[in-house]
Amino acid sequence: MRRVTAVPAAALGLVSLVALAPAASAARSTAPAAAAGAMAAAPYEYLGWGSPQKPADVMAATGVKWFTLAFVLSDGGCNPKWDGDRALKGGSDETAIKAIRAKGGDVVVSVGGWSGNKLGEKCSSASALAGAYQKVIDAYGLKALDIDIEDTEFTNSTVRRRVVDALKIVKSKNAGIVTYVTMGTTPSGPDATGKDLIKKGAAAGLANDAWVIMPFDFGGHSGSMGQATVGAMDGLKAAVKSAYGYDDATAYRHIGVSSMNGKTDDADETVTTGDFNTILGYAQQHHIARFAFWAVNRDRQCGSGSDSDACSGITQSPYAFTKIAVKYTG
Repeated sequence: MRRVTAVPAAALGLVSLVALAPAASAARSTAPAAAAGAMAAAPYEYLGWGSPQKPADVMAATGVKWFTLAFVLSDGGCNPKWDGDRALKGGSDETAIKAIRAKGGDVVVSVGGWSGNKLGEKCSSASALAGAYQKVIDAYGLKALDIDIEDTEFTNSTVRRRVVDALKIVKSKNAGIVTYVTMGTTPSGPDATGKDLIKKGAAAGLANDAWVIMPFDFGGHSGSMGQATVGAMDGLKAAVKSAYGYDDATAYRHIGVSSMNGKTDDADETVTTGDFNTILGYAQQHHIARFAFWAVNRDRQCGSGSDSDACSGITQSPYAFTKIAVKYTG
């Protein structure tokens, strides 16, 4: 999901048509999104670098129950691995998931991000891509999956459709699974590419639980980052409402936000705890599906020699942002 500037793994990520008529009408259900309760607040933690904290320690300090763990990538083919090289089973990632569950929590696994080989590009068909996603779901018995679609995976129209069609297959084979599709945004909402992705989802009849934006790295904005996020969320709601034919309340329940805490990659952007409280207020007012952020790794003040992947770049108390996000319950 987000682009983390500095360090080897480079920018991480900052930081996932078919027959229209029947599929589109089926997608117009007003049923609420499935993501609610503790799952609604699931900050990202990156276990590959950025001096990750032990999830159990974060849970004890903040009360957070859910984490979004990043990132699953392609190993060079249509096969999922953590960062493209760590096996799904038997390693430190599985150990972390077991530790979270032992403390009464759970995880969303995020597939994609800014850097690395993307499964959406390496898998040659929707069915093959769905099979790769299924391996991740089966490895951990997942209740929720996040597709963080960025860079070339996002800009390729064929790949966007492949991701949508693969998620529809996943939905059909895993009753009750919650799916998120996460993408970048402008201050006024998704750009033309993002809107096309949402339209592809609606046209395919994909009952996606939340279309999620990352409101940072705007390349220019006005007002506070909290205000810019509200504007971007309003634009997202309008795009989802238009594509799916939802009413306002249902559209809000099918959108989400994944912010970034502290300094972002853009020099004119600093997301403060005040901005997070603005986002929290918006989420509580409209009952959106998801409030996440990048990242727990950065939810602490920088010390001597710290890099931007391991701290926020601002003066803060430990876990100040996580403690705000965890207040959201859907």
